[in-house]
Amino acid sequence: MTQLITKNVLENSGVKFGTSGARGLVTDFTADVCAAFTHAFIAAMQQNFEFDTIAIAIDNRPSSYAMAQACSAALEQANLKTVYYGVVPTPALAYAAMQADIPSIMVTGSHIPFDRNGLKFYRPDGEITKAEEQTINTAAVEFTALTDLPELITDTAAAQLYIARYTRLFDQSFLAGKHIGIYEHSSAGRDLYQDLFTQLGAKVTPLERSDQFVPIDTEAVSEADKEKALAWSKEFGFDLIFSTDGDGDRPLLAGEDGKWLRGDILGLLCAQALNIDALAVPVSCNTAIELSCVFKKVERTSIGSPYVIAEFEQLNQEFSSVAGFEANGGFLLGSDIQINGQTLKALPTRDAVLPALMLLAASKEKTVVSLLDVLPARYTHSDRIQNFATEKSLTIINQAKDKPEALLKKLGFEAPTIANVNTTDGLRLTLADGNIVHLRPSGNAPELRCYAESDSVEMAVKLANQVLEKLKAEF
Repeated sequence: MTQLITKNVLENSGVKFGTSGARGLVTDFTADVCAAFTHAFIAAMQQNFEFDTIAIAIDNRPSSYAMAQACSAALEQANLKTVYYGVVPTPALAYAAMQADIPSIMVTGSHIPFDRNGLKFYRPDGEITKAEEQTINTAAVEFTALTDLPELITDTAAAQLYIARYTRLFDQSFLAGKHIGIYEHSSAGRDLYQDLFTQLGAKVTPLERSDQFVPIDTEAVSEADKEKALAWSKEFGFDLIFSTDGDGDRPLLAGEDGKWLRGDILGLLCAQALNIDALAVPVSCNTAIELSCVFKKVERTSIGSPYVIAEFEQLNQEFSSVAGFEANGGFLLGSDIQINGQTLKALPTRDAVLPALMLLAASKEKTVVSLLDVLPARYTHSDRIQNFATEKSLTIINQAKDKPEALLKKLGFEAPTIANVNTTDGLRLTLADGNIVHLRPSGNAPELRCYAESDSVEMAVKLANQVLEKLKAEF
């Protein structure tokens, strides 16, 4: 039997850690690569935790089940047991594993195309740290090349726990009179959401379930999906349209007007409804968060849930309720809080359901649209160039750090005046007129993202489109 070393396998795999988890082409996630990641993850976890079981779950990608089989086979090699939760949202896996005090592995590529996939790793108390990612990459664990993959039997406990986490917070008539559309597509949570919302009294209409994987990106919603939401709203008169990305940790919500909400605005409304004291949010989020004057402290971080989570420890020492969210809408609860006299335990990983429920709670006596009307008038828009080499993106950004005006002129800005340069993550330029342009290569795929912010939706869209079109033309 062939003996392999995890470090050697991973170095030659073509798979790398990105913003959240390891991502790569499906063809690169061979059984032995999945096994190498699993053995290295076990070694990293055994430095600080004792366990005899690891939980595994998957999304609906065609490649995910075989990857889970390979991870389970590696666990068997390490004399560990597998609890397989099947197709469930990432936060459902994380929550169930945290209650069982065991590590977990989620097989998902989130929103990236179906020819790619990934692995997310969780400690018994939440997401792994960036330091633990490095430990996994450099671990030198010897293991045997896989030959047989086990069949996995689904345990439904994670799905049940996740639904109960939220339904017990409200009475059964909480959503009475509300009509919710659920855009199911290929979301990992599509078999849970209807049950969850109907248990709380809502009328639910499922929409457009797909047998093919649909790569929904909540930060760059397609024009087709925008048109669908408007049409559904007009046809059904929904109070809310709910959807998620592929692994169910990023929400995509539209109010009565059928317009998808930006994720950071949704996060702001959710945190406000929860009476959160202190927030950690990535640097790319809308400045309306600070301008709203709702929170006692707002800490800005690099982009990615591990950076948001890293701030929770300090904030929890100073404040009684702590949370975070990202521009993609994923909401992270950093401390236990009380809702209707019930304790909602911290869940330090992205979640899509909590912001939906809190938006519904906040709009119980009014409309979602009216909630938006009272927020500071700052609007964001983001989009991306796909198949844009990360090395090229980094070269553009690094060169522009010293001469940002020169880059802006190339991007069509006449005589730009820059008020602030922020290099926390990528290159974020605040212009004298208040407009913001932020360039950042994706951590998960060869893509260059542009985040733009302005005092109007139209200008934010114009800025992002102008920058990306010029980048394609100039570089």
